[in-house]
Amino acid sequence: MVGGGIFAVLGLAADLGKGGTPVAFLLAGIVALVTSYSYARLSVAFPSAGGTTRFLDEAFGGGLLSGGLNVLLWESYIVMIALYAYAFGSYGASYLPAGWSAVGKHALIIAVILLFTGINALGANIVGEAEEWIVAFKLAILALFVLAGLTAIDPSRLAPSTWASPLGLVAGGMIIFVAYEGFELIANTAKDTRDPERTLPRAYGISVVLVMVLYIAVSAVAVGTLSSSEIAAAQDYALAAAARPVLGAVGFLLITVAALLSTASAINATLYGTARVSYTLAKDGELPEDLERRVWDRPVEGLFITSALALLAASFLDLSSISVAGSAGFLFIFLAVNVACYRLSDRARSSRGIALLGCVLCAAALGILLVEIGLSSPGRLVVPALLLVAAFGIEGAYRGVRERRRTERRA
Repeated sequence: MVGGGIFAVLGLAADLGKGGTPVAFLLAGIVALVTSYSYARLSVAFPSAGGTTRFLDEAFGGGLLSGGLNVLLWESYIVMIALYAYAFGSYGASYLPAGWSAVGKHALIIAVILLFTGINALGANIVGEAEEWIVAFKLAILALFVLAGLTAIDPSRLAPSTWASPLGLVAGGMIIFVAYEGFELIANTAKDTRDPERTLPRAYGISVVLVMVLYIAVSAVAVGTLSSSEIAAAQDYALAAAARPVLGAVGFLLITVAALLSTASAINATLYGTARVSYTLAKDGELPEDLERRVWDRPVEGLFITSALALLAASFLDLSSISVAGSAGFLFIFLAVNVACYRLSDRARSSRGIALLGCVLCAAALGILLVEIGLSSPGRLVVPALLLVAAFGIEGAYRGVRERRRTERRA
């Protein structure tokens, strides 16, 4: 969960939420926490490497609805890779001369996606073995940032008078919802977990609560030490900029290194998982069989398509458009998972009331996000709308072609 998201979207959150940015992270965290209950119960009841895709298939059958939702999940992961790559390029370019920063950022975006596409095509073990050390380093740097920053906060910058409007706070929290979405990947480990009835609910609950506390603290330090103009000037690498008044040039460097490591490892992990999602969907008949084909004994056709689409998104969309698309996509998926938990409550031994609350929160959050963005920047709704139309359009078209082929074979 504490991957590239917090490094990528903190500046955007602070620009939208102003002094109320910690509240925006709290609101997004509450939606994630309630949804994690549905994930925990479904993970225990339906343990599978497929995770979310298995839950949707169980609840809605193998038809167009579940297929379209699963394709939307794949698209949302592509958007996340674009988000991480964009953040990688932004933090890396912060050390380049002003005249080279734009070109350097795009060069870094291209390089990091191509690098980890190659690593995943050959085998992701190299980076996987270093993941625990990367996570430990990242959390240590963020903890140092928070502890040192608590003494430098200007309380007046966090006063309620500096907060955005209530609607703006909710929209701000939901546009950076992508910083929380990683908890759903716990579902993919359910089949290999010892004592899942006890372990999985604890894993979901503890991870979401701890990340909420960390994000609220980090955002409080950032907003409490930087002015609105300073945050706007360094929006794409705001966390590093916030470290400068707290820890000086060394702090800026440490946060930048942590951001580069975090976003790089997040790209690697997401590419690894997304290639296998596309492979699973192809095996289940929800995407073309070509994505099931193996090259070098690995399902890499889906990997190459995923990388190409992520590269296009990161190169031609701005940070806000990417964040809106990612957050809207995952809120839509999480709404469906909460509905799945409600429908499968008998088999999952879950509370219908909590699942229904998750449905209401996700639907309200998604609605407020879309309305606020529609009023302020309607052009940014184009990408999430295209993702939704493409998901069900691709699924519907493919099912039509597949059925036609079956009819021709029978004839």
